[in-house]
Amino acid sequence: KRLPQAIIIGVKKGGTRALLEFLRVHPDVRAVGAEPHFFDRNYERGLAWYRDLMPRTLEGQITMEKTPSYFVTKEAPARISSMSKGTKLIVVVRDPVTRAISDYTQTLSKKPDIPTFESLTFKNRTTGLIDTSWSAIQIGIYAKHLENWLLYFPIGQILFVSGERLISDPAGELGRVQDFLGLKRIITDKHFYFNKTKGFPCLKKAEGSSKPHCLGKTKGRTHPDIDQEVVQRLRDFYRPFNMKFYQMTGQDFGWD
Repeated sequence: KRLPQAIIIGVKKGGTRALLEFLRVHPDVRAVGAEPHFFDRNYERGLAWYRDLMPRTLEGQITMEKTPSYFVTKEAPARISSMSKGTKLIVVVRDPVTRAISDYTQTLSKKPDIPTFESLTFKNRTTGLIDTSWSAIQIGIYAKHLENWLLYFPIGQILFVSGERLISDPAGELGRVQDFLGLKRIITDKHFYFNKTKGFPCLKKAEGSSKPHCLGKTKGRTHPDIDQEVVQRLRDFYRPFNMKFYQMTGQDFGWD
């Protein structure tokens, strides 16, 4: 059992589960299924506890985990860096407005009596002041969170995966991920088929199985209809942060 050499650190509702499931098809990737939440909630349990959660690996295999809340956790970069400065980090990002709605949809499925998306979005609807303390909105200010990581890790050690391209071209995005991890490009087009009902790609064969595998029913939920004026307000709010994020990463994700 080894400490992870690569961690998917975010973002919530970006496509991290899909990425991890797709990556697990690779014979040189071994990953923890559940989210360990070590660097945010369980840090006081110590590295030995964390290491014990990891799968056994052979020489040359990469140990991975994913906990999407790390990206927005203030202490996580310093803690991961003190475990190993060489840890490779992967962030799956998607359009922050869609991400916020997806986040809300997930909460709604667990607590059907929460206020509307529109009322949670604004501190004050009349003035149009956005409530940035609401986590659904806070998480999507990627540039701000990234600044914190860059205090501890060089940008070249962080790979930014497009949640949109993970759906439209899974093999292409996985090519980039395999290169970044120093793996042979084993996962290709032939591993995927597009599921029309779900609206996203599924694996023809999952890890250790000969059956096709789609993500569970909690993935790809139908979003509620959101007032278009509110969506537009949010687009305007995120635009400058998105632009800054494109600059910082050297990638245009095409959200605007």
